[in-house]
Amino acid sequence: MSDDQEQGDESVDELQQHGINVQDITKLKSAGICTILAVAQSTRKNLLKIKAKVEKLKPPTFATAAEISIKRENVCFITTGSKAVDAILGGGIQTQSITEVYGEFRTGKTQLCHTMCVTTQLPMDMGGASGKVAYIDTEGTFRPDRVKAIADRFGVDAKTVAE
Repeated sequence: MSDDQEQGDESVDELQQHGINVQDITKLKSAGICTILAVAQSTRKNLLKIKAKVEKLKPPTFATAAEISIKRENVCFITTGSKAVDAILGGGIQTQSITEVYGEFRTGKTQLCHTMCVTTQLPMDMGGASGKVAYIDTEGTFRPDRVKAIADRFGVDAKTVAE
């Protein structure tokens, strides 16, 4: 079983192998529930509303400390672009977790997020994670020109970073 399958990202079509009929799978898809993880996260009330019979599914399994420890070996830290801030954070922003940034107006929250757009894509030997970035802008503050300037600071191609 792959890591994606362990996380429940496989299609609800796979439920047919577990005794769920095609009509119920179609009802799930029509309601926008397309992965097994989405089924597991749906409330019983919501599943009853769409009349999909998925009671046959086993509840999610628990992970042992040893299993979690193995997954934690893949955690790395991404530089914020500031050695002082990285030191305060214990090495930078930790991967495989959610980091909340909050503070008063004009304290650098957006600047930090723009910087993370670049540093996340850096190679690991430069403090990055060789990763991709999804920026969810709820306040309309994302500025591609700032990301370009930060890319220039780190000596990486701004067009590649923007993609």
